[in-house]
Amino acid sequence: MIVSDEVLVNKFALLPVTLSSRLNGGDEGDAIGGGPSTGVITEVKPETKKPSMYKVLMLNDDYTPMEFVVHVLVRFFSKSQEDAMQVMLHVHQRGVGICGVYPYEIAESKVTQVVDFARKNQHPLQCTLEKD
Repeated sequence: MIVSDEVLVNKFALLPVTLSSRLNGGDEGDAIGGGPSTGVITEVKPETKKPSMYKVLMLNDDYTPMEFVVHVLVRFFSKSQEDAMQVMLHVHQRGVGICGVYPYEIAESKVTQVVDFARKNQHPLQCTLEKD
């Protein structure tokens, strides 16, 4: 079905689009009544960008018990007991370790939860964020 000189609305871009005489076999500039001579209806798909990811880093200190660190890793980062032990030993030996990598809002929330939980339990445990 050929429709000429009707204005259609592209449902994705919400922009008016005029069908041209080109659809009827004419050349550019052949539009009836001197209106727009070309028009193409295309689907505009929004480009979604993946969110920036952030590493949640745990810092070593000389006061927080290793068992507490393991508990935090299991509770807030869903680590298995074995994985939590490995991360805890890495933090203990190297001074810093990665707890997980998350979008900014989630990483920020985890840092806050860990620091608050540590304070409530009277431990100086620290976590920070770093862009991945």
